[in-house]
Amino acid sequence: MSNNPRSGVALITGASGFIGGRLRDSLLDQGWDVVSLTRPKSPPPKRGRAAPVDYANVDTLTDVVKRERPELVLHVAGATKGVTYDDFQRANVMPTRNLAQALLRSHDQVGRFVKVSSLTAYGPSTLDSPLIETHEPKPIEHYGKSKLEAERVLTQEIGSRLPWTIIRPAGVYGPGDIDYFELFRLASRGLNVFYGNRESWFSAVHVDDVVRSIVDAAKSDKTIGKGYFICDGKPLTWFDYQKLVVEATGKRALDLNLPVLTLDVAAAFGELLTRFDGKPRVFNRQKVIMGKQRAWTCRHDAARTDFGYSPKMDARSGVAHTLEWYRSSGWL
Repeated sequence: MSNNPRSGVALITGASGFIGGRLRDSLLDQGWDVVSLTRPKSPPPKRGRAAPVDYANVDTLTDVVKRERPELVLHVAGATKGVTYDDFQRANVMPTRNLAQALLRSHDQVGRFVKVSSLTAYGPSTLDSPLIETHEPKPIEHYGKSKLEAERVLTQEIGSRLPWTIIRPAGVYGPGDIDYFELFRLASRGLNVFYGNRESWFSAVHVDDVVRSIVDAAKSDKTIGKGYFICDGKPLTWFDYQKLVVEATGKRALDLNLPVLTLDVAAAFGELLTRFDGKPRVFNRQKVIMGKQRAWTCRHDAARTDFGYSPKMDARSGVAHTLEWYRSSGWL
């Protein structure tokens, strides 16, 4: 089987999620036979076929891989919230290891195994030096550390035994996203809120550019055994990004510049609630660690060189496209 896949069966994890759902639909539209790996009792995917699996059971994963013999395995699923580091390991590391083991057992001639990681696996950047692939990874919180550990399953444990590629998106927004949605919702109500991050810098990327990068990287022989940062190419401050959101709504918004201390209070309250019901909250100390950094930026030069990555959405057009989706879908 060629390491340069063009068509056939594609197994996808996380197809019910934000990035995975867009990726599934893109591949189906391109003529791929898409099989979504789903957890037991999960609802069936909106499009394509489904295969229920237990990620903790390598045998069940092996059975699916042996039956489907996919050209592509696109591992998008993962957790961005958790209570302990063990929670992130179970969601981000264990499935990566077991999927890779299933492929080694029954289908090591797979065209490509693409692991979707995160910029956070390398930690924050400095104000004057966006992250590139040759930088040393220095994650600073549970999510990023678990993403790096999952990457090392491929780079250190699997090595050249499978043709793998790692994609590390920056901050992903776009149709269907629930995290950035809060900015759009507040702006539509005349509020523009900053949590001590008004002058902090970050790299963003529209979900459709991420999807395109995953597919294009999987089709290139140059990307085997490598990882890539994916962004729209122009870091900006939260002030600049949220200004675009407000402008897109066509409304005037009141700026609220809350102190960084607000994050600490929200994190303490969120973790207090978690103690009672065991459910992870958006606001916790791990998220505060991320939110207090001055810069989360990267460059996409390597992706451009190796597989021709070129983002089609800059921040302005991406924000406008996202807002239109929220409105047409009834979110706003």
